[in-house]
Amino acid sequence: MIYTLTLNPSLDYFVSVPCFGSGCINRTSGERLFAGGKGINVSLVLGRVGVASTALGFVAGMTGELFESMLASMGIKFDFVHAQSGATRINVKIESDSETEINACGPDISQAERDALFSKLAKLKHGDTLVMAGSVPPSLPKSIYADILAFLQGRDIRAIVDTTGEALTSALKYNPFLIKPNHIELGEIFGRTVLSDDDILECAKALQSRGAQNILVSRGADGAILLCSDGTVYRAKAPKGKVVSTVGSGDSAVAGFIAALESRADFKNALKLSVCAGSASAFTSHLASGEEISALSANFSW
Repeated sequence: MIYTLTLNPSLDYFVSVPCFGSGCINRTSGERLFAGGKGINVSLVLGRVGVASTALGFVAGMTGELFESMLASMGIKFDFVHAQSGATRINVKIESDSETEINACGPDISQAERDALFSKLAKLKHGDTLVMAGSVPPSLPKSIYADILAFLQGRDIRAIVDTTGEALTSALKYNPFLIKPNHIELGEIFGRTVLSDDDILECAKALQSRGAQNILVSRGADGAILLCSDGTVYRAKAPKGKVVSTVGSGDSAVAGFIAALESRADFKNALKLSVCAGSASAFTSHLASGEEISALSANFSW
């Protein structure tokens, strides 16, 4: 079974503003509301390519109720902890000449609610996959992903970590199966600008030496590089197309990689489906459909 964990999911409110300006009244030309969060996006894209998952995490308040109803309407299975303080956050995505995001804090998570999450994680079984994706709420320790991996040690859970900074680096010593920084996030870890293939591989190997097994580095329009646990390196170019919105494209790449592995594809073909899923979502106004991902995959060229 595949589980996705989103500690701080959101309602993503996309507003189109023809000419956005600060310090004045802006009027939209359109609005859209989606259930969001990195792990949630992974579950949504997995569902669109026919792979079932269960979404875990925290929800709260009236916005949390709406969030769950939206997932239910899309056929996504979930098992959230209901926090008592605050509300599921609303993130505003402004689409204008450039993309601007305003991300809220989210609810406060108590120790009892944290314990309730660990009780749900205790049900994971041998061979399950757990995708831990997204930022950590202020009320939880930055080490939360590391704490979860420590809790799951010795149970043969395939753990995938897609986050940044300390939340990522603290988890490495527990040997996650896969981590997925983009090239900018990879550089931030080492305090440097990462541009070339050699730069990426140097940093990826450093993270591998700290414990990560496989490292997938997404590079936007430049595709992706995969460093495998045995030292094999695969590179994939991104399919060509018009970028509409990059929100959720990295999460779609994670979903594509997992979906390929679920179908028993090798790592090279998992990378192929990963870049196709990521690109397909970038070419749409939100997350790609299964048909859009399949179309890019069918015409993919190395």
